[in-house]
Amino acid sequence: MREALLPSFYTTMTFKEKIADIIERGLLEKPSLFLVDLSVSDAYKVTVALDGDNGVTLQDCIDISRIIDNSLDRKEQDFSLEVASAGVSSPLKNIRQYKKNIGRTLKVKTNHETIEAELAAANDEFITLKWSSREPKKIGKGKETVEHNREIPYSEIKEALVIIIFN
Repeated sequence: MREALLPSFYTTMTFKEKIADIIERGLLEKPSLFLVDLSVSDAYKVTVALDGDNGVTLQDCIDISRIIDNSLDRKEQDFSLEVASAGVSSPLKNIRQYKKNIGRTLKVKTNHETIEAELAAANDEFITLKWSSREPKKIGKGKETVEHNREIPYSEIKEALVIIIFN
């Protein structure tokens, strides 16, 4: 009966492609959510990581889990399923994650350096980091505070983590 609910092209898709398509359709009902990561192990353990513009609730994870579970036939392929929110300690992987974290402190690793700074802006091509540092004066003795702004294309980012600051 479930096969009637699925489009005919599903028969040529891989198991992971089927799940990705089901998630994509399920997220249409929840436009503030987005997929961060999807993995399927050799033993068919499906792990889904979600994020949202306003966070992810337990109910959001339950809803997406049910959509996946109700769209696949376990007689055709048995699998285990885990749907969770992307953890606060997880690296940012999606442009939308950068956009939702504007104003927070990030630790960004590129090929050449690691920068810990405030995420000032994010668009579809790059992020802008801003920070200040104490540096020797160009003229005279002592140090002065220097403001830095750096645009970093996503293609140069190897890893970016949100730094949690407790006040």
